[in-house]
Amino acid sequence: MTDLLSLAVGNLLSAPVLFFALGLAAGFARSDLTIPDPIAKGLSLYLMLAIGFKGGAVMAEHGLSTLLLATLAAGFVLSAVMPLVAFGCLRATTRLERHDAAAVAAHYGSISLVTFVTATLMLERMGTGAEGFMVATAAVMETPAILVGLWLANRGAVAKGRTDDHGDGDLWREIFLNGSVVVLVGAFFIGWITGPDGKLALAPFIVGPFTGVLCFFLLDMGLVTARRFREARGMSPAVIGFGLYMPVIGAAAGLAAGWLVGLSPGGVALLMVLAASASYIAVPAAMRLALPRANPALYLTLSLGVTFPFNLAIGIPAYHYIALAIAG
Repeated sequence: MTDLLSLAVGNLLSAPVLFFALGLAAGFARSDLTIPDPIAKGLSLYLMLAIGFKGGAVMAEHGLSTLLLATLAAGFVLSAVMPLVAFGCLRATTRLERHDAAAVAAHYGSISLVTFVTATLMLERMGTGAEGFMVATAAVMETPAILVGLWLANRGAVAKGRTDDHGDGDLWREIFLNGSVVVLVGAFFIGWITGPDGKLALAPFIVGPFTGVLCFFLLDMGLVTARRFREARGMSPAVIGFGLYMPVIGAAAGLAAGWLVGLSPGGVALLMVLAASASYIAVPAAMRLALPRANPALYLTLSLGVTFPFNLAIGIPAYHYIALAIAG
């Protein structure tokens, strides 16, 4: 328990989390501090590029393996199954309409790339190595949850003789050509192709500035989270509670999957983080097109205003500690 507290305190006192807290405090105080959207988007794309490239370069050193394929399969299954679990919990404990419950469930099957990046940095700081291909697992886990969420929503709609008109062409484009996913996957393959030499050449760009850019980005995320969290006051305790216990369920599933496929403690911790996180970039964009009747304030407030800060402050160090204890 002492080790867990030390990890938690170390994470809370790290520069990225403190900058997130600064943004959160400024947002709650209604400061006029803002980060222009184009800058925030540029910071996000940089983080995806850096983490994707480094992951690809590391994988180039180790090559394809059975462990890689097993981990990708585990990530795909987690992303497809977790929305079913989330949907069942929401329908059993809240009064959300089917389309709202399905939209929220899709967020909790997909992943938060920023949470993943923050966890990766924390593991590096703690000296816990992880498989480079975990970034590929993150990319695989983006899409299945969206498809399952749409199936859950439209299954009920078809039974009532109604379906959402979501424009299939636009939807698939939104899913597969989302900017963050394109940069993450593209950078991963570029890193894989160029290997260690490419990583060495780009080190001044993707290694040195990485922590500073993450701090700047999390400052903005704190501001956005404060605005979303104010909206949570209109939610029922059962809905808010879902945003706190669902990450724990996801982390437990990620722990079991990582242990079964034989990942290192760092890899298990990252798979737990991925399964415990909730999307607030790719899935909201897809739901806006696919389920226009679903309430964006609901699913964005839960994923960004409740689950994201929970994982940042408490979840990541806890998942790290548990992964070391069980898979170490």
